[in-house]
Amino acid sequence: MNRRHRRVALVLSAATVIGASGCAAAGTDRPVVVVTTTILGDVVSHVVGDEAEVRVLMQPDADPHSFEISAQDGALMRHADLIVTNGLGLEEGLQQHIDSARAENVPLLVAGEVIEPLPYRQGDSAGTPDPHFWTDPALMIDVVDALDERLLDIDGIDSDTVGTSASAYRAELTELDATMTEAFGAIPSDRRNLVTNHHVFGYLAARYDFRIIGAVIPGGTTLASPSASDLRDLVAAIEEAGVSTVFAESSQPDRLMQVLANGADLDVDVVELFTESLTNPGEGADTYLTMMRTNTERISSGLSP
Repeated sequence: MNRRHRRVALVLSAATVIGASGCAAAGTDRPVVVVTTTILGDVVSHVVGDEAEVRVLMQPDADPHSFEISAQDGALMRHADLIVTNGLGLEEGLQQHIDSARAENVPLLVAGEVIEPLPYRQGDSAGTPDPHFWTDPALMIDVVDALDERLLDIDGIDSDTVGTSASAYRAELTELDATMTEAFGAIPSDRRNLVTNHHVFGYLAARYDFRIIGAVIPGGTTLASPSASDLRDLVAAIEEAGVSTVFAESSQPDRLMQVLANGADLDVDVVELFTESLTNPGEGADTYLTMMRTNTERISSGLSP
């Protein structure tokens, strides 16, 4: 039984179980592309269009660091025509399934391997690769380029159609980058200081000339925890830099940020950003482009005089 036939049989038998992952009607013979995160899922969907079924494993508003999947979704991964992952240690709860699929020679596109990763510069993860590259839309163009090339290897996908979609999405990413450059360029340089729940904006800071003051959780993963000493150091850094706004991430409760703002008697605002997962439709960040534009407006408003 070849992979295509095994895949179709799996879809037929597990359709009611994996429907939350975006399963199409049972019995389809289109190729299946499985994507781990909602952000990459949106990008892949725009490029693939109707040429394949795109199954996104992570649910809206989920935390990719702690997200886990069912055994049925794990089986779906092992029978996919292509798996697209973020890599660089982001999908901590999925790594065993990714490794299993790789062992069975399922084609993988690891987005973190097609960009030049930056190391974390602060916190417990300092020196290790930062997986949050999507905060720089120019790097997402590299991901689209790699995806466009990899899709050509899949039987049943029309290269011209995908090429046209990829070109159109590259243009949108280029426009997004220009919009962000203009908006952030209007913020005085001495106010481009970022404080968040955890270290997630390294790439955005590098591209648009921001300074990372620190994070409540002193690492690259939401699974870490701050110590009292960490919080004292962060408060001191915030006071020294004159930070007026700190940013809480939508994938996490903002309790720690409120404690930081209120308990330390800091005169700062707490503004929510969408950083690690897309939302459901109508909630502010249901596509990657919308998420980035929303964050750009909120960062610009929060840090402008």
